[in-house]
Amino acid sequence: MPIITLPDGSQRQFDQPVTIVEVAANISKSLSKAALAGKLNGTLVDTSTTINDDAELAIITEKDPEGVDVIRHSCAHLMAQAVKELYPETQVTIGPVIENGFYYDFARAEKFTPEDLEKIQAKMEFIVKQNLPVERSVMVREEAIAFFKQQGEQYKAQIISDIIPEGQEISLYKQGDFIDLCRGPHVPSTSKIKAFKLRSLAGAYWRGDSNNEMLQRIYGTAWGSKKDLTDYLHRLEEAEKRDHRKLGKQLDLFHFQEEAPGMVFWHPKGWALYRNIENYMRKRLNEYGYQEVNAPLLLDRSLWEKSGHWDKFAGNMFTTHFENRDYVIKPMNCPGHIQIFNQGLTSYRQLPYLIAEFGLVHRNEASGTLHGLMRARRFVQDDAHVFCTEDQLQEEVTKLIDFTFSVYKDFGFEEVLIKLSTRPEKRVGNDDVWDKSEKALEVALDSKGLDWELQLGEGAFYGPKIEFTLKDCIGRTWQCGTIQVDFSMPGRLGAEYVAADGSKQVPVMIHRAILGSLERFTGILIEHYAGLFPSWLAPTQISVLNITDAQADYVHEVTKILQKNGFKVESDLRNEKIGLKIREHTLQKVPYLLVVGKREMENQQVAVRTRGGEDLGSMPLNDFIEKLNAELTGFI
Repeated sequence: MPIITLPDGSQRQFDQPVTIVEVAANISKSLSKAALAGKLNGTLVDTSTTINDDAELAIITEKDPEGVDVIRHSCAHLMAQAVKELYPETQVTIGPVIENGFYYDFARAEKFTPEDLEKIQAKMEFIVKQNLPVERSVMVREEAIAFFKQQGEQYKAQIISDIIPEGQEISLYKQGDFIDLCRGPHVPSTSKIKAFKLRSLAGAYWRGDSNNEMLQRIYGTAWGSKKDLTDYLHRLEEAEKRDHRKLGKQLDLFHFQEEAPGMVFWHPKGWALYRNIENYMRKRLNEYGYQEVNAPLLLDRSLWEKSGHWDKFAGNMFTTHFENRDYVIKPMNCPGHIQIFNQGLTSYRQLPYLIAEFGLVHRNEASGTLHGLMRARRFVQDDAHVFCTEDQLQEEVTKLIDFTFSVYKDFGFEEVLIKLSTRPEKRVGNDDVWDKSEKALEVALDSKGLDWELQLGEGAFYGPKIEFTLKDCIGRTWQCGTIQVDFSMPGRLGAEYVAADGSKQVPVMIHRAILGSLERFTGILIEHYAGLFPSWLAPTQISVLNITDAQADYVHEVTKILQKNGFKVESDLRNEKIGLKIREHTLQKVPYLLVVGKREMENQQVAVRTRGGEDLGSMPLNDFIEKLNAELTGFI
């Protein structure tokens, strides 16, 4: 007689063992129809699962994040079934859920084409309409290996052989004539998969090893409702329009080329945008009491071995050798900053000691992972380190949280997600140190009344961290800032201060980045604003346009005055129609267009237009300067 406790605390008692779908039906007929899975004592299971004993149960539907994941996993199987029915010679390998969708890797001699995707999509939709039940069964390992070999599915047989111990049972899922290996859970029938779209093709090595054979990967997306799918596809279209690589070319900001893979060539306008970001951060650093430093680009390998970075990141480091010494082109800035701290004996009275660097770093990222500004090999970090006593730690972390949020707000990011990442399996330092570090971050977050998510085991090897993730205007998330507490690296590299009692103590080191990579953050801003930067960020703030050659001298005069006032200005004296000039500078997304004709010249005024097409009328130049200065107050 199991007693089932539901999420709202209510209970339902049954006279005999009961399945999850029967519990759902007992609650309401509509819930039984909507049920996709159950969370039984915290574990996701199929709706056909029988409950024999007292248990806690939540019915999972398409409205739950777990329900959407179940749909996506089931959709991967649906796609595999469609592929096998259309192309029986194909072998299926693995098909996991990923962010916003799923993929499946297939072994097939003939290449899939975009036309094949259309056929597979149509076949999937047909199978959904068939409303095939999805049924779970189990086989012993050896029986399953023989079964898949008989089916010609050598990859499945190899997976089972490699990862399942002898004699162990494994679960299989069947829908129609298609049977696949999976731990589940899955939707109860194919008709529950209502909204999906196959999106793209790619190559993928078997098990991610370049020494293995190349497979064909099909990506898809699946959602709980057609509306959610439509909204997602719209976001993808919008993201495509905002792609920073396309806008970078359109707005003449930067380019990449094969002679320097993963390293950006900044054009004048792009560099102006980059420097606007850098100068803003420099202004804010000064407000918060940081001293700016600069450490060498090359450091002896022994320093990276002492810090612990060599053991962890050697494969991602660029190295060089000369005069019988090995050097590393720095991939991060912290060891160099400790060397600056170590010069001279520091008193506790000088703590906290705040230093910052726009530190140029290089990382040997795999060529396949490079993605414009978002993933580069050469970039600059807005790196800062706070050296403090243990007693000062809590206050300093709290200040850093405030600093970080204020910067994001100025850049136009109102929604910030926070995660606390704790000790990884491979780490330096004892548990007492990690306990103190994690507690300091947790208390700081709670003291600010912030919601945060715990990420077990995701901290750096030297300390736990707070991660700040920005949500942009089309709902995408970008992890940018971090605050990391480090009790270990300063001691490993010989950092000390003189305490109040005259003893020498090792300082606590807080690693802090707000933007992260300036290149990546620039790319995020380009996509967030779609190139329509606020006036303070725009690489060109004003374009001055004449109507006829008669106003050329006045355009020069206006341009010179605006430049003396610190604005970024360009003039357009081409012998073209004013409508064409306005259109072209609007496409370049310049915030303000100043049109000068005979009347404006005679009255010593400018006609002001915005890139959005708003006509602000004619006004004295000084009035426009006051207006723009008011917009820029606090940013430059």
